[in-house]
Amino acid sequence: MTLLALKGVESGYGPMQILWGIDLEVHEGETVILLGANSAGKTTLLRTIIGVLPCVAGTITLGGEHIEKLPPDQRIRRGIAFMSELGVFPDLSIEENIRLGGYFLSGAEVRRRSQRLYELFPALSERRRSLAASLSGGQRKMLGIAKVLVSEPKLLLMDEPSSGLAPVFVKQVIEVLKVAITGGMTLLIAEQNVAFLPLADRGYLLDGGRVRLSGARAELEASDAVHEAYFGL
Repeated sequence: MTLLALKGVESGYGPMQILWGIDLEVHEGETVILLGANSAGKTTLLRTIIGVLPCVAGTITLGGEHIEKLPPDQRIRRGIAFMSELGVFPDLSIEENIRLGGYFLSGAEVRRRSQRLYELFPALSERRRSLAASLSGGQRKMLGIAKVLVSEPKLLLMDEPSSGLAPVFVKQVIEVLKVAITGGMTLLIAEQNVAFLPLADRGYLLDGGRVRLSGARAELEASDAVHEAYFGL
């Protein structure tokens, strides 16, 4: 079943148009990767889906419901979570960041879900009252993932989860996402790091704000355009 569908979506920043007629689908329970170099339009697309940027043309549906005119909080309540490159609030504690991720849940429900997340991220559990600013880059990324997972979203949007991380921490993030995928979570991951490609069922190649290629993971892995233009392989 199609969970997220974009048809002819256009968006940008004021008079500067970045996205041009984007068609994209994400089905329930699958992982879709949005590939592209810097300035390809990946972040703009995710921000348009979550509602931070306006959808000036086209439609966005979630579970068949049109959401392109809804404010971000209403999209979040309908089950979309968005993890930006930063992912956390540095001046808040680990515990406060996770609570913020479930701000529309009851306190008891947040505590119940948080406990499961602390079991998944024991390093965070040991320092739950420490400021996020005190964490390493890899630990901050794990906290960012925990913050969005506490809402148990229908759809998780991730913007460059590898950004700023050493290869060892990229591997840790990938392992955590494998657990989320095994649990049936639906993900749309914007990345330019080829290490994330094995996680995907399908993918889209974004270039100049337009979809240049789409297909199953194997098709992207075999694409000369992907290897030469984006990963130098």
